[in-house]
Amino acid sequence: MNTPPTDVTAKPPRLVLYSMPNCPHCRRLRQWLRSRGIQFREEEIGRNRRAFKEFQRLGGRTVPLLRAGDRTFGGFDPERLRKWFKQMGVPTSPKERKP
Repeated sequence: MNTPPTDVTAKPPRLVLYSMPNCPHCRRLRQWLRSRGIQFREEEIGRNRRAFKEFQRLGGRTVPLLRAGDRTFGGFDPERLRKWFKQMGVPTSPKERKP
C-alpha cells in the first residue's frame, strides 16, 4: 500500500490570539510569542463583537485564548505552550528552527 508523502514544506496553521485590553496574562503571552518569532493575529474580544462571538463559539471562558486551526489553548503556561506548539510542528526556539 502506498502512503502519500508528507509535505515537509506545509505551513503551520494560522494563529489567532483572543485577548482583552489590560490583561496581564495576554500581555505575557503576546511577548512570549513575539520573542520566539511566532506570527499571530490578535483579536481583542472587548472591542470587537465578531471576535467575541467567535471566542464564545470556540468555548472560550477566559483570556488569553489561542486558536490554531481547530485547536485551542487557554491561559499562559510556557511549558504547556511549548508542548502544544511542538505537537503542531511549530518551533519555539532558535535551535528548533531549520535553516
